[in-house]
Amino acid sequence: MSRFYRTILITLALVGATLPTFFCNSPKNDKSGGEAEGSPWRNVYDTTVHYVGMQTCRTCHEDVYRTFSQTGMGQSFDYATRQKSAADFSPAHALVYDKDLDFYYKPYWNNDSLYIMEFRLAGKDTVHKRIQKIDYIVGSGQHTNSHIFNVNGYLYQAPITFYTQKKKWDLAPGFENGASSRFGRMIEIECMSCHNGYPQFEANSQNKFVSLKTGIDCERCHGPGSLHVQEKQAGNIVDTSKGPDYTIVNPRRLPTDLQNNVCQRCHLQGISVLNDGKSFFDFHPGMKLSEVMNVFMPEYEGARDKMIMASHVERMKKSQCYVVSGKMSCITCHNPHVSVKFTPRSQYLNACQSCHGAVAKQVQCSEKPEIRATKNNDCVTCHMPHNSSIDIPHVAVTDHYIRKRPQNDTLEPKITAFLGLKCFNNDNVDAITIARAYMEFYERYNQNKGLLDSAIFYLNKQADVEANQKQNRDFIRAYFLLNDYNKVAGYAAAIQPADMKDAWTAYRIGESYMQLQQAPQALPWYKQATTIWPYSLDFQSKYGIALLSMNRYEEAQKVYSFIISENPNYAVANTNLGFLYMQEGNNTMAYEFLSRSQMLDPDNEQMLINLAVYYHSQMQNNKAQKCLEHLLQKHPQNERAKAMLADLAR
Repeated sequence: MSRFYRTILITLALVGATLPTFFCNSPKNDKSGGEAEGSPWRNVYDTTVHYVGMQTCRTCHEDVYRTFSQTGMGQSFDYATRQKSAADFSPAHALVYDKDLDFYYKPYWNNDSLYIMEFRLAGKDTVHKRIQKIDYIVGSGQHTNSHIFNVNGYLYQAPITFYTQKKKWDLAPGFENGASSRFGRMIEIECMSCHNGYPQFEANSQNKFVSLKTGIDCERCHGPGSLHVQEKQAGNIVDTSKGPDYTIVNPRRLPTDLQNNVCQRCHLQGISVLNDGKSFFDFHPGMKLSEVMNVFMPEYEGARDKMIMASHVERMKKSQCYVVSGKMSCITCHNPHVSVKFTPRSQYLNACQSCHGAVAKQVQCSEKPEIRATKNNDCVTCHMPHNSSIDIPHVAVTDHYIRKRPQNDTLEPKITAFLGLKCFNNDNVDAITIARAYMEFYERYNQNKGLLDSAIFYLNKQADVEANQKQNRDFIRAYFLLNDYNKVAGYAAAIQPADMKDAWTAYRIGESYMQLQQAPQALPWYKQATTIWPYSLDFQSKYGIALLSMNRYEEAQKVYSFIISENPNYAVANTNLGFLYMQEGNNTMAYEFLSRSQMLDPDNEQMLINLAVYYHSQMQNNKAQKCLEHLLQKHPQNERAKAMLADLAR
């Protein structure tokens, strides 16, 4: 057998590619405060109260519905229509080039449907083209329009965004500098639960949705409304001018801290660590957010002007206005039922004047009157200026950190040190939750191993916690991220796969065994991950690879056929089905799947080698050579491709 033919088994090299492993459970419930027993609001903790939808609310609250529908929240998510889009599609603007990956992107309308075309040029020739229909637009258009497509319920983000403030198409946030996942970024429930009304989600998946709403709705701030509707239909009307109607939460009647908890559910963007047994659906207005999750932000020395776009509450909590008064909330300044575009400026200035007006002993503005006059005595202009965000390019938002500012912005200190993670909604966070926050921060944003050292430090402080630590899930995660696969295997030795109830931990153990070249030990762990989350196509793919490595081709084919039935655009499944059909001698089917994989992911090493093997088997060595040369252009360190080219040259 030639070296070229021996390389047909390189499908197994996919073992080396690990999945991003976001994990969001915390080891304990927050039981502080006994909130459930003490809340007078009847729709907060009663699990029989359900959501009724904004159209039901509209029947009695038409005026509020009409104004709220024009807010950023009301317009947060909708179908991709010309009316919804704020983008400029003129030829001079609607083209984006990813210089790192060498792809062009062109958004365009075909009748009333929005498409994004990805293509690559070699000279004047188009050598690659992929067209993707866009189903949804996320974003009100005040800052951005991003684009989402739906494949059989699986949601993914398209690689380009329109930035409305600069009227500019560009790569989507996080897709810059060679980090683009092209059409592969999953839209998971954490993202959707803030950018839209609560969807119906397939819980045994990462990104499969049964149904979606269009826009954030009334019940996100007021809680589920069925009890309220039932009472009104029964004729039980409450005169709210005399007192609260406790059938549904009115945030303005909540204590200040609970008012802010409503807003910081989505406007405290950071590392969200869910409490044990909780989901992103479990927070209701009227709760403390810490009953469901703890939200961490990185703290830096010398970073006063560094802000995340949706971190309004974190910025506000730094302000002396908040610290000193203890009574400041988001609705001190904002009416959430009215768009900021239609809110009179006087509303914000009156909020400032309520504490900084002409009343004796109130703190007055120390700026010279003539300078204030140049700003029309507008407090916000000086003390809450627009700053760019560090996570979203081409966007400037109002900085809610209210403070005196240096007259010369160049005097603002620069970031000098990472100080650690701080929880902004709970002052009494347990050690394991802090450890999980460090691991989450490492996985998502900063691959500094020192963060994992911090995680292990906190795990060791509370290693006797029984609930979830009996299976050492957190230590397994930490050592997996450290690539200490032997350590992970050591923990796994004391656990039976069938007893593991967490899909991510089962995956991590399986992947660790696979990295140790122990496929038989990996297989039951991958299998358990797919049993828990059958609609996680990434877990299914890893299970299929383990089967391939053990030459269990028939079982592997069933796994990859299932993936394709769920998502025909899953490139790895197309690649591996092409390989399996080559093994059967079914060249027609092999080429069909390999060529589709090439259209989906033209630079994939595995696909290019398998396609080269196919062409070689068909005596088309010139095409095989082109595949390998392209592979080495994109991945110059691939030794198998070099060996195959040498084999072809003989």
